[in-house]
Amino acid sequence: MVSPKLTIAEILAAPLASSDAAFNTNTRNRHSQLVELINTHNHRYHVLDAPIIPDSDYDKLFRQLLDLEESVPQLATVDSPSQRVGATALDHFSSVTHKLAMLSLDNAFNDEELAAFDKRLKDRLTDELVNIEYFCEPKLDGVAVSITYIDGILHTAATRGDGSQGENITTNVKTINSVPLKLQGDNFPYRVEVRGEIYLPDAGFKKMNQAAQDRGEKTFVNPRNAAAGSLRQLDSKITATRPLMMSAYGVGYIEYSDQQGVLHAGPKGYLSDSHSKSLSQLAEWGFFINPEIKAVKGIDQAIEYCQALTNKRSSLTYEIDGVVIKVDSCALQQQLGFVSRAPRWAIAYKFPAEEASTTINAIEWQVGRTGALTPVAKLAPVFVGGVTVSNATLHNVDEITRLDVRPDDTVVIRRAGDVIPQVAKVIHDLRPSGSEPIVLPIHCPECGSDVSRVSGEAVIRCTAGQLCPAQLKEAIKHYVSRKAMDIEGFGDKIIDQLVDQKYVLSAVDLYSLSQSQLAGLDRLADKSAANLLAALDASKSTTLARFIYSLGVREVGQATAKNLANAFGSLELLIESVVAARDKNLSAIERLIEIDDIGPIVAQHIFSYFNNPRNLKLIEQLQSVGISWQDIPINQGQALALSGQTWVLTGKLISMSRDQVKEKLESLGAKVSGSVSRNTHCLIAGEAAGSKRTMAEALGITIIDEAAFIARFID
Repeated sequence: MVSPKLTIAEILAAPLASSDAAFNTNTRNRHSQLVELINTHNHRYHVLDAPIIPDSDYDKLFRQLLDLEESVPQLATVDSPSQRVGATALDHFSSVTHKLAMLSLDNAFNDEELAAFDKRLKDRLTDELVNIEYFCEPKLDGVAVSITYIDGILHTAATRGDGSQGENITTNVKTINSVPLKLQGDNFPYRVEVRGEIYLPDAGFKKMNQAAQDRGEKTFVNPRNAAAGSLRQLDSKITATRPLMMSAYGVGYIEYSDQQGVLHAGPKGYLSDSHSKSLSQLAEWGFFINPEIKAVKGIDQAIEYCQALTNKRSSLTYEIDGVVIKVDSCALQQQLGFVSRAPRWAIAYKFPAEEASTTINAIEWQVGRTGALTPVAKLAPVFVGGVTVSNATLHNVDEITRLDVRPDDTVVIRRAGDVIPQVAKVIHDLRPSGSEPIVLPIHCPECGSDVSRVSGEAVIRCTAGQLCPAQLKEAIKHYVSRKAMDIEGFGDKIIDQLVDQKYVLSAVDLYSLSQSQLAGLDRLADKSAANLLAALDASKSTTLARFIYSLGVREVGQATAKNLANAFGSLELLIESVVAARDKNLSAIERLIEIDDIGPIVAQHIFSYFNNPRNLKLIEQLQSVGISWQDIPINQGQALALSGQTWVLTGKLISMSRDQVKEKLESLGAKVSGSVSRNTHCLIAGEAAGSKRTMAEALGITIIDEAAFIARFID
């Protein structure tokens, strides 16, 4: 606390610093007192909802702060409340890699699925637990963010993105009054990542839309879209005008500094021995915690909470789309672990779907990247689930048959949260006379080529491949996407024009585009064209996993592409292993099936792709224009030895980070899990290994220390 202390009245009455004010003790003291007062009253107003001074006094204090910092610029520190007014506009958002992945949650839609979730947990736990203690939180309908504090000062804020990488929205998040620029107190780690949901309360949403309407501008459809749009403003001064809120719901990566200043990673995602205590700590640091949270005992009480919040939903002052239920004990969370994309110890209960009736104007067929023709119902627009819906997927031929859906039918449209709207049922009693069943197309609606249907599949496909403009467009969109070659700036409309004008007939043609061709496209100028060419050039340096994924091999997603890259180490070895075995199809398929997450169907797709001369020519052409990556050093003997094995890490590692060990294990073909089970092959135990080691010992699982791992796989 800075001395001498002045009252609000004394501060407001004191003269401002002159334009030549010195950066001395008196001005620093006054600035510190202003910062402390403003932060205190800001927290009381926006977080505690308990203001004790009139808005006019708060505004005067803030004005004095701005005037003082204008007179003495050295006072404008990164944690000053003046940072909330917005900064210089950005050209683009940079990328942020999450030190700890922001995973999604599995969903439950009814009481039976919640009971099944509870049973799954009890089946995995070794202790006999009659009632697991759960923690229930409203599932806010907003935007998930990660905010990192270093030495208590807000350092970086990022969107969730794809879970591994997000966008840097630090300047925008600093404008949100409920986000502390500096943590209160002094009992915080050197680095702590706080996670939460940024949302727009209903009153703020209505006020924003009314103001937009008064200006003759387009209004937002719902609060979530408004919040997301506000956070993606390149000019943070615009974000500062939006009444956004943030509710903290947990922590991510943590680092502590010892007395010698050496940094040590803490238990990721844990501040205490329970989730509820972690939230209490976040509240002490100055974060807003939703008041509807509740700790309960057993799944029955969790179900009661869900029912109560469902009934209360309409009276809340913000939008929610469900309830998040988490195991409260951090020890049990660690014991339960994770699956590839979600924690086992948490689930999202989604509120019952909202439904509305409308009519089908027409049924059209959309052609996807793999040639699949998907039927889409074109609807008379209807408002359901917070948005106006004019299209609904019918999925495939079998779904059309099951529903017996036809044009001009009256149908019930269902939408739950962010789930794609779907036709729930047809009201046959309202079907007009003379209605005829849908006739399946025999030719592609885009290129006129024949369509085919493989026996046993519900999908019909265009047989033209990328000679079909629709398939080519989708293939190029996939190739340039962030998770593939990450070529920034190539939106759907640009790609549509490039294909329509026959500038691009395959992915390789992207790299021969000229400035004049790009600048001649609709809504593109010379600068934008230059940026696109620069993005294309930057994309030439990539990774093997990204390149494999970008090829669009059927059913080969990011994880499978990474597993292929790790298993073979180079594209040449992958192609050689598949193509050289074309006369021994079975052995090639068997080799692919040995790789984690690849089954017989996916293996056949991979085999077919790399035995197609046209695909091999495309790969050769892409490499000839400069697409390159570093091969992954790999010992094939070791890769085969660890293929199909599950390894687990626990305790504190000294010589290598957990990420480095995990990367090495994956490069050798192993799957790294977050929890010990009977399927675990080996546990690497560092210092202070806890419950995972105990469980491994009880199950008779091989346990090695860090030194043994290094001696076996690194040295």
